[in-house]
Amino acid sequence: MRYTHTLTTALALALTACTANAVTDKPASAVPLLTSAPMSTVVNETPITFEAENGESVEAFAGTFVVPENRPNPDSRDLTIHYVRFPATTDTPGAPIVYLSGGPGGSGINTAKGQRFPLFMAMRQHGDVIAYDQRGTGKSNDMERCTRTGADLTDIVSDKAALAGDLAALASCMDEWEAAGVDLDGYDTVENAKDLDGLRQHLGAKQISLWGISYGSHLGLAALRELDGRIDRAVFASIEGLDQTFKLPARTDAYFDRLQVAMNAADSDTPDVKALIARVHAKFDAEPQLLDVDGTKAMFHRRDLQTLLSGAIADPKWAIMVVGIYRDLDRGDPSSLEQMFARWGVTSDHSYLPMNRLTDIASGTDPERRALIDTQGRTALVGTRLNAPYESEDIRPHLVLGPDFRRPVQSDVPVLMLSGTLDGRTYPEAAREAMVGLAHAHHVLIKDAGHNLFMTDPAVGDLIHQFMRGDDDLPKKITVPIPD
Repeated sequence: MRYTHTLTTALALALTACTANAVTDKPASAVPLLTSAPMSTVVNETPITFEAENGESVEAFAGTFVVPENRPNPDSRDLTIHYVRFPATTDTPGAPIVYLSGGPGGSGINTAKGQRFPLFMAMRQHGDVIAYDQRGTGKSNDMERCTRTGADLTDIVSDKAALAGDLAALASCMDEWEAAGVDLDGYDTVENAKDLDGLRQHLGAKQISLWGISYGSHLGLAALRELDGRIDRAVFASIEGLDQTFKLPARTDAYFDRLQVAMNAADSDTPDVKALIARVHAKFDAEPQLLDVDGTKAMFHRRDLQTLLSGAIADPKWAIMVVGIYRDLDRGDPSSLEQMFARWGVTSDHSYLPMNRLTDIASGTDPERRALIDTQGRTALVGTRLNAPYESEDIRPHLVLGPDFRRPVQSDVPVLMLSGTLDGRTYPEAAREAMVGLAHAHHVLIKDAGHNLFMTDPAVGDLIHQFMRGDDDLPKKITVPIPD
């Protein structure tokens, strides 16, 4: 997730975070495989029973392999990368399928325990499925979260002062991580992609297939370049191109037009969404409001609402709910906003995990795009709050990868690209830009789906299976129901 720190960060994270459950290292039993699978012959794998949040369990293997933290540095420390392998349920498996979580910072192992568990299981019809924890995430993370105290919750803080506080806190945390032995240069998407080749070799596979979402598509695109010839095929959803870490605010405004159409079709009493948001933001910009969140007084600024909105618009069900909160605020009633935050609490502290922030910083943005984001952000509804501040790049400029990293990827690998029309974080036009150099890419619009589109409708899974079987007769658009 990419959010400048404000008191709404905890909520923005909660809107799209995956919850975790236990993986127990005990003899595998419970759910038999559809075909008999041999015991693992891969080094450093242990048979386990993998338990999902829905109570189901399945035989699997927990594995590890070791990579350098920073390959160009001969003195780099080693990192242990963790994964869970679900054996294929076919006698003729294809290349192992590696799930690449979004974020950056998401855990593939934790994702497999949640709502996507049935899809992980269904994907085994094509080959072994790997729930993969990228470097610095989940079980593959050995680095401490860094927290710095922010302003008092009741203070009115200008945007300029808030940004300065965030950058100072992040700079201090970088010093802390470095003092603890972390090589900050090791947390970029190129190093992350090279880890995938380490996984391929560890599994003894000639090729692997990739299945990623959001930042996982960003990583997957880099892997297509770095692992030329070693990728069989790829499925990418909610696409983030290599030059799209920082989103264009004007595209977010265009998303609200699509949301308006969808809401009008469902409810004739829908307000003018963009006008409503603009009015409420203007009110909070003129006079930040001191609210009561479950007994805690907190000052809410316009930027706090923008951060809330930037998290909610990932998926239509959250966006529609937050539009309702804006209607209440427009009438002068903050109670629904207070009740929402009562579930997660409020804080003004600055808190970071190394991989999340360092990886975004490393992907970077070119000066022309940075200037465009700044210009568009002055009038856009969410400003630049959809991104972590691009000014973070200026703390340690040497960490930022050069323009060659952000150029379009050239590849002949078959790629399926999925975009939700009601995704307020990654956009269909961005996917079309990212696929320019992909000779065998097929882009499918999922009408009325959001960012987390995999489980919106069985038709999405059917489309993925069709592609994985090598079927080239794919639609250009499918439609899924809008959540109530």
